[in-house]
Amino acid sequence: MDEKLQKVLARAGQGSRREMETRIREGRVLVNGEVATLGDRVKVTDTIKLDGYEVKATEAGASRRVIIYNKPEGEVCTRKDPEGRPTVFDKLPKLKGERWIAVGRLDINTSGLLLFTTDGELANKLMHPSTEIDREYLVRVMGEINDDHIETLKKGVLLDDGMAKFTDIVDGGGEGINRWFYVCVMEGRNREVRRLWESQGVKVNRLKRVRFGPVFLPSKAKMGRSVEMDESEVNGLCDLVGLSHGAVKPKTQQQKSDAKRLKGKSMGTRKPKGFDWQSSDKPEFKPKKSGKRTFR
Repeated sequence: MDEKLQKVLARAGQGSRREMETRIREGRVLVNGEVATLGDRVKVTDTIKLDGYEVKATEAGASRRVIIYNKPEGEVCTRKDPEGRPTVFDKLPKLKGERWIAVGRLDINTSGLLLFTTDGELANKLMHPSTEIDREYLVRVMGEINDDHIETLKKGVLLDDGMAKFTDIVDGGGEGINRWFYVCVMEGRNREVRRLWESQGVKVNRLKRVRFGPVFLPSKAKMGRSVEMDESEVNGLCDLVGLSHGAVKPKTQQQKSDAKRLKGKSMGTRKPKGFDWQSSDKPEFKPKKSGKRTFR
């Protein structure tokens, strides 16, 4: 079965489909020794080279991987920073013949959940507005907030780049001038959460993403660390955006034994804990009482 060249390159982890289209137009892609053109279709048996390096083409879902990364404040969402600041790619697992593609971005002062995948097509679909995937944040604001402000933020505010709103807001507690809230947005616009709160005359002084669609930030993903999603979880993401995938491969007896051994080492004799939504990697980054969150 043949597929569009840019789709195959994106799935191989070389970048987004749009980036691959640009590289094809620039004449940087060869198929079976000839310069490719936009619109070419290829098979997995074809020899594909990008910038002189051979790209291993795979069938849909054959080598799709997704990791959850807990981003600290101070890291930028770019591969190389001209100012020499640390990037979110610095601590990711090394890959051979593929690369990690970020699903969206977080600004330098925002921490929390970031998804990375080796499948450019999956990344593109997860980020596309038509998919309507919600993002949930834990935020601490400084200033006076009343019910009118909350209603305004839920109805919508006109920002520089158009109307924006929180689809839900839940009080997370707090006393005095600092208040905690859980908020949910359906888009990934630049600094959208911060700008919405600032439109009401308050300042965001802590912001952490805790959920992206059905994916929650797990407690085992410590700050600056990543956790790889298993095959069934990745397939669930594919179902969400309408991508095909293979059946989940049954685990071998050795894999089951290894998983049991590793679980025993990590848990020891302690009673396992569930994920605490109020917890964080900094003592001060914690609401003083639980909010009654109604959205997921």
